[in-house]
Amino acid sequence: MEKAFLLHLDKIQPSQLYISQAKLKRVLDIIEKEGFEALPPIPVIRLKGFIIYTDGHTRAMAAYLSGLEEVLVYWDEDELDLQAYEICVDWCLDEEIKSISDLKDRIIPHSDYEILWYERCRKMQEDLENKKERR
Repeated sequence: MEKAFLLHLDKIQPSQLYISQAKLKRVLDIIEKEGFEALPPIPVIRLKGFIIYTDGHTRAMAAYLSGLEEVLVYWDEDELDLQAYEICVDWCLDEEIKSISDLKDRIIPHSDYEILWYERCRKMQEDLENKKERR
């Protein structure tokens, strides 16, 4: 893994619209038992003039809810579908989601999360694949 560093939560643009209550509970339980040090750093990339989360929204929300202002992050060098991330960031900006704190009222039951987020992303990926096939 690349070198981790601290970054202010307000400097990171979310790339998802919801947080799963169940996932958040699991992360908060880990923090309560083992501390934040037990959690891995959060991967981020630069995209469209923003630093965005490529994963770790739940960990970031747990940090925010725990009163932290910074989280440990690292530059994600995995091969990613940047077009999909651009779409997700656009969705967030359309909904006025510009930092993890904007998701505090979007913590939803996991069953709703699967429908509202996973299903939306699956459909987007399907649409992207169909566009590639047509070329």
